[in-house]
Amino acid sequence: MDFERAAKLAKSRFTVLWAGAARLSRALAQFMLDLHTREHGYTEVWVPHLVNGDTMLGTGQLPKFEEQLFKTVEADEGRTLYLIPTSEVPLTALHSGEVLPEATLPRRYTAYTPNYRREAGTYGKDVKGMIRQHQFDKVEMVKIVTPAQALAELESLVANAETVLQRLELPYRVVERCVGDLGFSTAKGYDIEVWLPGQGKYREISSCSSYDTFGGRRADIRYRPTGGGRPEFCATLNGSGVAVGRSVVAVLENYQEGDGTVTIPTELRPYMGGLTRLTRP
Repeated sequence: MDFERAAKLAKSRFTVLWAGAARLSRALAQFMLDLHTREHGYTEVWVPHLVNGDTMLGTGQLPKFEEQLFKTVEADEGRTLYLIPTSEVPLTALHSGEVLPEATLPRRYTAYTPNYRREAGTYGKDVKGMIRQHQFDKVEMVKIVTPAQALAELESLVANAETVLQRLELPYRVVERCVGDLGFSTAKGYDIEVWLPGQGKYREISSCSSYDTFGGRRADIRYRPTGGGRPEFCATLNGSGVAVGRSVVAVLENYQEGDGTVTIPTELRPYMGGLTRLTRP
């Protein structure tokens, strides 16, 4: 991990990963995508990293969280595009303005993207290391369901994220968020926290939420009941499956040996070309 060169290239809260750490990051992302698509029934999607204001509005990022967003302005057209803070934004908005047949629900999507956040208001918090970055990778899971399916699909969403940590044999805990910790758009949510020996505490590695029909109403995503009748609003859910950068930290810390080398979790070895241990170059 090279923080000095990252700051030279950009500014603080960026990271350059070299050699084994870079390969570990790529292996984690590929492992998560394969797990969710092959075993959990998600469809992998490749999405834009720049989206328009309507897309941000539909998922509740605007106007409340605008100060957290990086944005660009096209000089010739004067149009603003935003760098995604999470791939939940484009994944949820895929069906904005559409009416889906009820029989096609739930729909489950996953994507691997970098994510960009200004981290405004967090000065002095996690200023060192990879825990709180301006650019970080995640494998995201999004579900579009009927309201009646939402609670059951939230529980399975949490289980899908847990499976990642179970397969990697990383210690973790699941915490249900109280009402005071829920975002204004969230009906129910859980945080999954992984144990980081370097900090001596659990840190969030996934947040799984059900928004009930908030997302469906904001983005105008509806479904037509199988038995007929007027279209109704869909419920939306999302969760990290899981944060890649924090997974890198968790593996390096939990699998470090006394001599400083790092044992590769068994599940990741096929993605690392059979490599069983990381050593300093």
